[in-house]
Amino acid sequence: MESILVSQENLAVWQGMAKPNVMALGCFDGLHLGHEKVIKTAALKAAERNLPLSVMSFFPHPRTVLDRGDKEFHYLMPQSEKETRLRKLGVDTFYTVEFDKEFASLLPEQFVADYLIGLKVVHAVAGFDYSYGRRGAGNLDTLKTDSGGLISITKVDKVEIEGEKVSSTLIRKKLLEGEVEELANLLGSPYKVKGTWEENRLIPHPYYTLPAPGTYYVSLKSENGCIGTEMEVTGKRMLQCNLKTPSFINGSCSVVWHYRLPKAAPLFVRYGT
Repeated sequence: MESILVSQENLAVWQGMAKPNVMALGCFDGLHLGHEKVIKTAALKAAERNLPLSVMSFFPHPRTVLDRGDKEFHYLMPQSEKETRLRKLGVDTFYTVEFDKEFASLLPEQFVADYLIGLKVVHAVAGFDYSYGRRGAGNLDTLKTDSGGLISITKVDKVEIEGEKVSSTLIRKKLLEGEVEELANLLGSPYKVKGTWEENRLIPHPYYTLPAPGTYYVSLKSENGCIGTEMEVTGKRMLQCNLKTPSFINGSCSVVWHYRLPKAAPLFVRYGT
């Protein structure tokens, strides 16, 4: 898979190198089951047309620009992890577009002309609620018109679990409430955080969101083995292991989150008879 960072400065270069393709559109933070449905649908459309499959995402996340940085944004995975997952899904080209105020101000027609038609997209696939252009004025229903009929579209219906739409927003909410046991149903596998192990603690890599403060049962994995253990989240970007860990847990590690442990009952001392 070729991974390409696209900015206003280098867009013309990548336009000149692009070949006709089918493109999946979205932010794809966390790559949950809804995202996978979009990408797998795009893969089928690409195979039908005998064309390469591309994915376009955006970084930083649009909310960090549109909210003017007033609130902390909770990413679910770094770009490197997203690239690894997309490669496994059979993506040929991964475009990451630099999202800044200038990009956010593009009219819908200009976005389509520069970033879709310009990159030789002939068929676009996205979720039912995908929007583009200034203030999200464009959507899949307007894309045919905005492209002058040059791009056909496939709209993917929402994926639901127990009546709730599977979304990155829902996953962040579950994490920040400590409900990690529910994430496997949304992501297709348990939530995982990578980091560096030092002594009895893990320092997470950037762009992961940690669960709410508390104690959790996790799998702690390194290149040399895996153990089940208790991990405490203290509220800082550091994870403390409550149990002794074997010497092979060292250096680059990952934490797989299974469930939150109940708080220990307080001890009461009774005096007198």
